[in-house]
Amino acid sequence: MASNAILPTYQRYVNGVPQVSLRKTIRLREKFIILLVLGTFGVICLGSLFFLPELRGGKSIHTAYKRFKEAGPELLLPPPPREEVDANLVRHGVVNNVELDPHKNVDKLKFNLKIQEDIEKERIRNIGVESEKTQVELPKPNESNLNDGNNDVQFGEKTGDEKSESGKSFGHNNVYKQEYLPHGKKFGGDVWVGDYGEPTDPVIKERRNKIKEMMKHAWDNYVQYAWGQNELKPISKRGHSAGIFGKTAMGATIVDGLDTLFLMGLKEEYQKGRDWVAEHLNFDQGISGQHSEISVFETNIRFIGGLLSCYALSGDVMFKEKADEIAQKLLPAFNTPTGIPYAIINLKTGTSKNYVWASSSSSILAEFGSLHLEFIYLSEVTGNPVYKEKVTKIREVLAKMENAQGLYPNYLNPKSGKWGQRHISLGALGDSFYEYLLKAWIQSGGKDQQARQMYDEAMQGAEKKLLQSSKSNLKYFADLRYERLDHKMDHLACFSGGMLALGSRSLPDDRKEHYMTLAKDIGNTCHESYQRSATKLGPETFRFTDDKLGFTIYPNHVNGVLNFFIQAIEKHCRVEGGYTGLKNVYLLDGPKDDVQQSYFLAETLKYLYLLFSDDSLLPLEDWVFNTEAHPFPVNHNS
Repeated sequence: MASNAILPTYQRYVNGVPQVSLRKTIRLREKFIILLVLGTFGVICLGSLFFLPELRGGKSIHTAYKRFKEAGPELLLPPPPREEVDANLVRHGVVNNVELDPHKNVDKLKFNLKIQEDIEKERIRNIGVESEKTQVELPKPNESNLNDGNNDVQFGEKTGDEKSESGKSFGHNNVYKQEYLPHGKKFGGDVWVGDYGEPTDPVIKERRNKIKEMMKHAWDNYVQYAWGQNELKPISKRGHSAGIFGKTAMGATIVDGLDTLFLMGLKEEYQKGRDWVAEHLNFDQGISGQHSEISVFETNIRFIGGLLSCYALSGDVMFKEKADEIAQKLLPAFNTPTGIPYAIINLKTGTSKNYVWASSSSSILAEFGSLHLEFIYLSEVTGNPVYKEKVTKIREVLAKMENAQGLYPNYLNPKSGKWGQRHISLGALGDSFYEYLLKAWIQSGGKDQQARQMYDEAMQGAEKKLLQSSKSNLKYFADLRYERLDHKMDHLACFSGGMLALGSRSLPDDRKEHYMTLAKDIGNTCHESYQRSATKLGPETFRFTDDKLGFTIYPNHVNGVLNFFIQAIEKHCRVEGGYTGLKNVYLLDGPKDDVQQSYFLAETLKYLYLLFSDDSLLPLEDWVFNTEAHPFPVNHNS
């Protein structure tokens, strides 16, 4: 039945019969809806009234401007009458590019003098004359460079009685600040660090030059096809970024390979890389979302380590400042109940976490245990104690933890402070922790006795619990999983031969001979892993069975034993666009991984070059290498 009412009527039912109601009403909710509609309509009309006519005509601003212009003479105060300028009257302002205000001229002079004074104070503080922040005794810069106002990088004087006559600087007209040469060796004029260490033997010299040519091939192709990217894909000739760098192009190959270029004397290549770091290396740029998660460990050893090494070699303050900036980005990862840092940090948010696969999201021994060299040196050169405090805390935690005769499991929960899986290894996940115990002692000039004691106990434990012999009498360090031996050895563990030899140098003769023999045995085993492959390149992992595993260009065996595998690399890894890794070293024409790793330039080629150089280039009593082969000066005055 139709209703002629505009508003709804409400009926009551009595015994199923509808009762007609004479009252017509509106519910409260409907009243609000009607008021909202009417209010909205009113606002629209009011807005149209005030704004639409002016906007449609575009007259509001122009009309106001026109009216001000027309009323100008009446609205504004008239200007003062012009008078003849008194020659003795002091005027303020700039005339013909000359500042006429004497007060400003005096202020500028005082400001410039203050800048010079601060620079001098900074120099004095850095060389340890009036400050205790920097503990290493360092030489002054070349005084002539300070006085002549030219801040191009100068390399001081030549060593010995040989003086530089040319007075030329290496900088390609790029002006930047050089602080000092922390290693104490000065290079000047046309003589550069790359000019030192040349062998006298013509055969060794030829091999050394070959390594330099290999570096040029790797670097030039990176420059051509992947400049600014993290790494190079030499077969497809484009950039590559591994998960450890996120997805952001941060120039990992540039930072990682720069000190190798410096040591080889490749000046133009070094300068190009140095300029890129100064202008483009910025962890705040291009960081967004999932692209901003990076590895704390890899960033430390490659970026902070590479920058600090370049600073130590060149004295260029820019490298120190960049290292400090990046290290600041990593500090939030240390905000855990134990002080053990997480493995991954988000550069955008500062939040950090561990890998899900790492024993219930534990931190990894080789990662949080391999920050010591970089953070200690960074505190020394910046005067900021926070870096030293962070790694000292890690050491304190580990020193109190339960261990297996000096050996430590590979996983530690940063929240609970308890060990994860009881997996012990001198290879992957554990390797560089033990390396850094020895090298921290060396870096301190022998003062860090806690590090030396922990290292000695670890090596004794490794010999008792991990050292094994194959049927053919090959010595190797097995892995230990819950007190059960896993009879395999990682390629990464081949560094242990060099570590044992390095650690034996300071031991009594009887123990020195014992560990040198063991170092040679481990080196021989790693050498055999190369000799027994079809390509003469070693696999990532080798078991003492018939297993055949893949290979990536890892450098650690070079640090342990002198292997002449250059020809094998040239034959199987060199391609037109650089150097690629192999997926299977037991196949002569096996598949390639199409990645030129940044550490191939930082480690493999650097170690080979140093092996064919005179020991005077980087004497081991004055330098210690981080696990990415970046050299730091030994602190003889710590």
